[in-house]
Amino acid sequence: MKKPLEGIRVLEMGQLIAGPFAGKMLAEFGAHVTKIEPPGTGDPLRKWRLLHEGTSLWWAAQSRNKESVTLDLRSPEGQDVARKLIAESDVLIENFRPGTLEVWGLGWDELHELNPGLVMLRVSGYGQTGPYRDRPGFGVVAEAMGGLRHLSGEPGRTPVRVGVSIGDSLSALHGVIGILLALRHRDQNGGNGQLIDVALYESVFNMMESLLPEFSVFGTVRQPAGSSLPGIAPSNAYRCADGKYALIAGNGDSIFRRLMDLIGRRDLAEDPALVQNDGRVAHVERIDAAIADWTVRQPLDDVLGALNEARIPAGKIYDVADIASDPHYLARDMILDAQLPDGTSVKVPGIVPKLSATPGTVDSFAPTLGQHTDAVLERVGVDTATRESWRSRGII
Repeated sequence: MKKPLEGIRVLEMGQLIAGPFAGKMLAEFGAHVTKIEPPGTGDPLRKWRLLHEGTSLWWAAQSRNKESVTLDLRSPEGQDVARKLIAESDVLIENFRPGTLEVWGLGWDELHELNPGLVMLRVSGYGQTGPYRDRPGFGVVAEAMGGLRHLSGEPGRTPVRVGVSIGDSLSALHGVIGILLALRHRDQNGGNGQLIDVALYESVFNMMESLLPEFSVFGTVRQPAGSSLPGIAPSNAYRCADGKYALIAGNGDSIFRRLMDLIGRRDLAEDPALVQNDGRVAHVERIDAAIADWTVRQPLDDVLGALNEARIPAGKIYDVADIASDPHYLARDMILDAQLPDGTSVKVPGIVPKLSATPGTVDSFAPTLGQHTDAVLERVGVDTATRESWRSRGII
């Protein structure tokens, strides 16, 4: 069975997280992804977080199923090779600061003329237009501008980071959606490609639920609420007897009644004021106190056992050690074994989403820097002598 994106050629010119994460997802479902990296240093992600033999372990997850080609895109020779690769590509992914590719003669107008069927994903901090387009933008700044950072943390405390590069990852997901839509449009409209403009801050803002409508109608500025879910009750993290926390989401009307019965508070289950969510929100402190009084008298495992038996959504707060050994993660192939270049085994995240007929796969491990340079340049007509000359000059 062919994979959904088999036959689609992707040229990835992005670095770090947003663009490469989009390329990773496309590669997992069959796209042929060729990644261009700067000679000598490569993608900076190779040196981020914890390193093994000089290369980030993050790299093993982010760059699987890809080819690595080293190429100095600032040089005329590198730009010429890029054009040859773009001419044969279906998709180009880039996340340089707006205007960078135009300086190199690789802007959308030139590339669309070169390859009318090209789908080009451009990921940047603020988008390709607007008064902020030229500002440098990282995911953490986008999380702040998009409204997420303001909502994170405890009331009255310094806003906190989510803990992962969520702004970049959300932008990658929006980018993948855009690519698939554009490829579909190309199939339906005579083979014409198009430009996809993804801004990091907009990808975050798109996740902000009712934030804007509530402000526009009521003037309400939603504030950070710690572990609770504002306006939806009860939903919170509750301390147990062993010091661990149970996350309990008892906010459905029938679920709430079952939860109150379970904790011995039939009075709250039958209170007419608490039948629906808006009433419970008005009395959330009283409800939370009742639940907390029940959880604090039992260890976490007993609390979760009782909640699961009563069909109440709940769970413990996982760290990575919990994830790596969890039977459900393992049963759904969300913990995969990979290999580093020296043969060391490493665990990497599984593939999402899961397709029944054409599931994604890991067909090759993350490449070493420039591993495929010679093969790819030979394919586009660069002979051995030229490659050696370029290599001596730092072009590849």
